[in-house]
Amino acid sequence: MGGCRERVTVLATVVALAGGAFAADLIHKEFHFKVHRHSSVSVLNEYGPISVRPVSGHQVIVNAVLHSAKVTVDTNQRGSRVEIVSHLLPGANAETGKVEYDVQLPSDAGVTLDSSTGPLYAEGLRGDVVLVGNTGSVEVRDVSSGHLHIKTLDGPVSLTNVSDGHVEITSVGGPIAMKSVSGPLVQVNSNKGNIAYDGDFGSAGQYLLVTNSGNIEAIAPAFASIDVVAESVKGKVVNDFPLRPTNDTFVQRAGSAFAGTLGKAASSVKLLSFSGKIHLKKRQ
Repeated sequence: MGGCRERVTVLATVVALAGGAFAADLIHKEFHFKVHRHSSVSVLNEYGPISVRPVSGHQVIVNAVLHSAKVTVDTNQRGSRVEIVSHLLPGANAETGKVEYDVQLPSDAGVTLDSSTGPLYAEGLRGDVVLVGNTGSVEVRDVSSGHLHIKTLDGPVSLTNVSDGHVEITSVGGPIAMKSVSGPLVQVNSNKGNIAYDGDFGSAGQYLLVTNSGNIEAIAPAFASIDVVAESVKGKVVNDFPLRPTNDTFVQRAGSAFAGTLGKAASSVKLLSFSGKIHLKKRQ
């Protein structure tokens, strides 16, 4: 079992409010954990942001800023599995219970982040990543090889440079934007949020973008290689590509449904909405 070192610093900050002033004590804690390859790190934070980024070596470094003494940070390590939990004390609220986490860990670590209100940010990872949010934003950059699972209520989701892994996103109402995202499986489900995809749909992947009342805009280059189906029951469907017709039994309807292939049809693409607009757009 690896050891954990903790460092605590209290910072006094004077905040002006309604013509007066009060002192708010920010408590800074730093934790160090020794781990092995393919470690697992989870952070559960009721209030406040969580960000993770890679660091060299086999270590996990957690920097936590507590907004009051109404919340503590509980840590637990079992082998290479590290758990960080914000523990709310009686009387804590969204402000006094807030903790800001900055976590550095090996790039091959498996990561689980969960925050009700704070934004979640992950970059430069190669292991499996699970992000669970509520109203805060979710941003992922430069992630490859692992599985990426995102579940949120209304927070916006942004993915940039995600490759060679499974991507699964579930959202109720937040907008979802993906740029340069590819892999064997990219699956997005939203109830009313808009979905924007800007990439090349990779090779030999399955892409399923589904929303109930939101719009879907998928931007791809002229050289994209796809077998595509797009359908909106009550919304408008627009296609910028000269697709070759398919031989299946799909019923095409002008302005609301189309299907066809482009290039060698290496990847399967399905764009589905009940009442939103769908636009398969050629990159200029």
